[in-house]
Amino acid sequence: MTPFTYTRAAEPQQAVVELGLEPRGKLLGGGTNLIDLMKMGVETPTRIIDINRMPLARIEELPGGQGVRIGALARNSDVADHPLIAERYPVLREALLSGASPQLRNMATVGGNLLQRTRCPYFYDPTFPSCNKRQPGSGCGAIEGFNRSHAILGQSAQCIATHPSDMCVALAALDAAVQVRGPKGERRIPFADFHRLPGNTPDLETVLTHDEIVTAVDLPAKPAAKQSHYLKIRDRASYAFALVSVAAVLERGTDGRITTARLALGGVAHKPWRVPEAETILQGKSADEAAFRAAADALLAGAKGYRHNTFKIELARRTIVRALTTTAALA
Repeated sequence: MTPFTYTRAAEPQQAVVELGLEPRGKLLGGGTNLIDLMKMGVETPTRIIDINRMPLARIEELPGGQGVRIGALARNSDVADHPLIAERYPVLREALLSGASPQLRNMATVGGNLLQRTRCPYFYDPTFPSCNKRQPGSGCGAIEGFNRSHAILGQSAQCIATHPSDMCVALAALDAAVQVRGPKGERRIPFADFHRLPGNTPDLETVLTHDEIVTAVDLPAKPAAKQSHYLKIRDRASYAFALVSVAAVLERGTDGRITTARLALGGVAHKPWRVPEAETILQGKSADEAAFRAAADALLAGAKGYRHNTFKIELARRTIVRALTTTAALA
């Protein structure tokens, strides 16, 4: 492990300043992803800035009924168990409880979950020389290698890795927003714009600059309590990343027809995958299999498989239909 200095930041602006002074500085919250990467030699920070003493762990209603704010240092288990989340945003609770293990959820933070790195084995193991995300310009070992868990949407010739977060898929479907602080002050980033597709720069995973930090995630005021669901398909029942996951949120009129739909896919792209046209297809439709299949086809338009993961295209289609069917049946 590369030697590093260790400091503590008591408030966000101090962390911003320290990051600005150290190009290879990293923030330490729960450490559930960073420590693993440091042990593997993937991350080699020269300074660790411990942010656990910053006052960013609250979960509270925003003034004027504008929604709910989750502090960046709130632990995943605390978010899942909070009454505001369980009552108003159950799809987020489901997603959080499907991720990792109870022990990891007790440590992992919301901000860290947003920023966690891919679990692609070619990225995670430096003994594989080809990884454009880890070493720009070195190639993508997964394209011609073992790619069963890799992307079928939004990928590029430079990278076919997937984003591993369950929480982020639910936040995408909820139209959340990310609160950020940097040297120029605060800004609010719509969740759909926070993560990047790989393009020619897969090493750049979010729109954050190096000296910006996440301070909170805001959930919209309108709750999605009744008809929402998170469905995760994986190789084993616990502590496994999604092959495909779906966060579905439906609103229906008195006639039973769908008035609003929001869908996000996980396990299939470099970021949570949403296609507004697929959601528009469902508006005004009856909540039936034909409508759900049409939405699934739109969500998966342009999907491309590789040697080992082509099965994910049909798996994703069936998972979308199943998730929507389950969601529509909720009272």
